[in-house]
Amino acid sequence: MRGFLAAVMCLCLCLVLFLCPLYSCALPPPCDSEIYCYGDILRQVQTAKLFDDDKHFVDMKLKSAPDIILTAFRNLTHGDLNSVPPAVLRDFLHKYFDEPGKEFAPWTPPDWHDKPQFLAGIADAELRSWAEKLHHLWKSLGRKISSDALAHPEQYSQIFTPHPFVVPGGRFRELYYWDSYWVINGLLLSEMTDTARGMILNFIHLINRYGFIPNGARVYYERRSQPPFLSLMVESYYQTTNDTDFLRTALPALEQEYLFWMRNRSVAVEVKGNKHVLNRFDVQVGLPRPESYSDDLELAEGLTEEGSPFETWLWKELHSGAESGWDFSSRWFVDGLGNNNGSLKDTRTSLLIPTDLNALLCRNERTLAHFYRTLGNESEAARYDKAVSARQEAIEAVLWDEKRGVWLDYSLVTNTSHPAFYPTNLAPVWADCYSQPSMGQKALHYLQTSGGLAFPNGVPTSLVDSGQQWDYPNAWPPLQHILIQGLSSLPSQEARELGFDLAQRWIRTNWLAYVKYEAMFEKVIKEEPGGGGEYEVQLGFGWTNGVALQLLSQYGDRLTSDSNGNSFTSCLSISVSVALLCSAQTLFL
Repeated sequence: MRGFLAAVMCLCLCLVLFLCPLYSCALPPPCDSEIYCYGDILRQVQTAKLFDDDKHFVDMKLKSAPDIILTAFRNLTHGDLNSVPPAVLRDFLHKYFDEPGKEFAPWTPPDWHDKPQFLAGIADAELRSWAEKLHHLWKSLGRKISSDALAHPEQYSQIFTPHPFVVPGGRFRELYYWDSYWVINGLLLSEMTDTARGMILNFIHLINRYGFIPNGARVYYERRSQPPFLSLMVESYYQTTNDTDFLRTALPALEQEYLFWMRNRSVAVEVKGNKHVLNRFDVQVGLPRPESYSDDLELAEGLTEEGSPFETWLWKELHSGAESGWDFSSRWFVDGLGNNNGSLKDTRTSLLIPTDLNALLCRNERTLAHFYRTLGNESEAARYDKAVSARQEAIEAVLWDEKRGVWLDYSLVTNTSHPAFYPTNLAPVWADCYSQPSMGQKALHYLQTSGGLAFPNGVPTSLVDSGQQWDYPNAWPPLQHILIQGLSSLPSQEARELGFDLAQRWIRTNWLAYVKYEAMFEKVIKEEPGGGGEYEVQLGFGWTNGVALQLLSQYGDRLTSDSNGNSFTSCLSISVSVALLCSAQTLFL
């Protein structure tokens, strides 16, 4: 019976999609740029696959005003836009575009200095030496946008922000949103408070401009966000500096971002006759992602004829998956019966209520209450106290699974939980968003019996090997940190020791990978760089460095390298793709 009802619901969704064009509910492009976000130049260049990565083209700088380039392209094609030969396209790009990276001016963080204090607390000499190297990486990842990008913003996809910042690394050559939480925590440990403050001010600048924080500081990201971590960035900064004036400056923007999520990403769910408001990822964009244009176009092939609502629906859901930060994962796959099965074509991110997003918003609400109380505004603090209570009640009514003893993503198609394992199932523990102490203990037991701890090098993102990067066997730094911090917050000694054990596994994994490759990776598999998904594993790497430094600071008196005399090896000993990345990082650093 349940399967039949789910099928009926999916049919209803399809009818809505078919009726959409009749009622003018077409979705907008990713941004308003006819070069970077939609139009014939984007389509021709990306489908010709002139570059290994579609992001390369949309990061290129225009040498002339957009109107001049659009006119030149129309003249080039003489009105026939079906297929421009690749050689002609290359010549066109050479004439009218610069390579990515032209938007930056030379910059070294002035607040960087040798030997921040936290290094002294790392007992293991080899780990301490490694931490020093990670501390040095902030200089190589620092960026400052040039004055030309401010004077001529129409010639750049880069969104100007007034302060220098730290990028994740590799293809991610701009300010990114949720990555920056762990970057900023690492910068604060490195005593680089000015750089951390500047990054937060950049995010406030983006909120003042857009009403929310885009996925990253590129125009093609300006209609989607990422998990809202700004309040926690401000919390980390305030805990380090006790700067109440800065807190007062930041609070209006934090309030504005919170309202964006409640007005644009919320949904009411009825359980046992009671309605609860929770949040989801739901981006209203109906064209391919410019930075992954050819991938999205090819994925939609065969769904129906070009321009169909099925095509639009898929692209909307891919944008929503990118907003989640988990781009992509079997977590978002919803088949025709509403079950958590299928492939990338079955991505239905907006039809799920995620545990981690709602745990994060719960923590945001508690943090905002604390900020208002700190500044003496008790009435606003009480308003957010009520929001925390409502959120906690909603999470327990909709997401808590008493039988399994953990929180699970909830399907808006079947009105049931998706039982698959993800580290984020324990996100409410990290957020301290649960009412009964027994829930924390039950969640610990769930983790111990889930199969997620059966890996010596870190907890995998899922137990499903889908070929997507946010699935097994990849392990990601932010998920490790959220899990470890959650366990360390429980009153159980067993939970705290498990948290330390996971920290030891993660530190050793990344240290051994660094020993082998002299590089930090965005994700790992054992002591190797991770894989899967749409692009090669990236070096740098901002949040990997930040998480490692935080764990080294928290557990430095106990963590061990257990190196057994390992020494650095050449990049020549690894795969060609990773070797090229290593070579690039060596030159860059």
